[in-house]
Amino acid sequence: MTRVVGLTGGIGTGKSTVARWLAELGAVVIDADAIVHELQAPGTELLAEMTRGFGTDILQPDGSLDREGLGKIVFADPEALKRLNALVHPRVGAEMFRRLAEARAAGVPLVVLDIPLLLEGRARRADGDGRPRTAADLVEEVIVVWAPAETQLARVVARDGVSEEHARERMAAQLPIDEKRALADHVIENDGELEATRLQVVALYARLSSGEETSARR
Repeated sequence: MTRVVGLTGGIGTGKSTVARWLAELGAVVIDADAIVHELQAPGTELLAEMTRGFGTDILQPDGSLDREGLGKIVFADPEALKRLNALVHPRVGAEMFRRLAEARAAGVPLVVLDIPLLLEGRARRADGDGRPRTAADLVEEVIVVWAPAETQLARVVARDGVSEEHARERMAAQLPIDEKRALADHVIENDGELEATRLQVVALYARLSSGEETSARR
C-alpha cells in the first residue's frame, strides 16, 4: 500500500532541499513546481493562455516565460494572482494526480507530494465529473519545513537578489509559516545547521517508510 505524504513550507524555508533528501533516501517525490515548469514551456497551451491573460511582456525574447517579470505582476496584485492560480493549479493538480496513480499502480511504498501551496488549498485537480478538489485530498499527512519569518525574508533577499519589499510581497501570498506549522503532522525545523536539518529528515523518512503510525500534530 502506498503512503502519500504532503510536503510544504514557505518561501525560503528550505523545502526543496528537504524534498531532494527524501528522494535520495528512496521516496518518490512528485514536485508541483517542476510540473509547472513543464506545463509552462514554450509552445504549450498553458503558456499561450497566460500570454493572452497577462500580455506578451511576460515572455522572454526567446519565447520562454519571464518568471521574475510575471512574479512582480502577480505578487503585487492579489486579483492577478488569483487569475494566474485559476489557470495553473487545475492543470498541475491533474498531472500530480496522474503521476500518483501511476506510483500506486506500481506499488511504490512512499510518495511525497511537494506542493508549495498545499495548505492554502489553492493547488487543485479536477475529478472525472469536473468537481474541483484541493491537493490536500490527495495526502494522508503533511510535513511542514519551518524557519522563522525573519530567516525566510533574509534568505529570499540573498538568494533571489530582490528587494525586501518584493520578498515580503511573495511571503504575503502564502500562509504565515507559523500557521502552517500549527497545521502540520510533522515539522522539519530548518533554522540551524544544515546537518541538523538533514538528520531530522533521515529520522522522519525512516518512520514514514517503515509503515509505522507517525502522524502527530505538533
